[in-house]
Amino acid sequence: MEHITSTPTAKAPSERFTGDVYLNPIETPSAPAHLVAALVRFTPGARTNWHSHVKGQTLYITDGVGLVGTRDGSVVLATAGETVKCPAGEEHWHGATDTTLMAHIAMLVGDESGDATTWLEPVTDEQYATALKSTGR
Repeated sequence: MEHITSTPTAKAPSERFTGDVYLNPIETPSAPAHLVAALVRFTPGARTNWHSHVKGQTLYITDGVGLVGTRDGSVVLATAGETVKCPAGEEHWHGATDTTLMAHIAMLVGDESGDATTWLEPVTDEQYATALKSTGR
């Protein structure tokens, strides 16, 4: 058994996120397991870049109100206690609404090379505004 009493909070890299986002690792991949999990906190308006995961991603919202959007324009408004599953290979993004912070536990299964995430371009302000509008916010 290993008891981890705290993990350091790190500011998320600006080349993968817009706005202020903070990460606390929960689990990093180590053979034979490949689970990756982190607590991710988004300030209002903050969001990931577009990205995809080889084996998909599960997001469990722990606090606040967030958005998860896909390339086809689908947007989910998610609140604390809800889970959003993004299938393998689906290009998506997630973040807080413009007025409310959001925190989630992000979980995925990596591969032998690491977390198996493909990071893409930032979500534009226009794309973000359209996503907000589609949810009635």
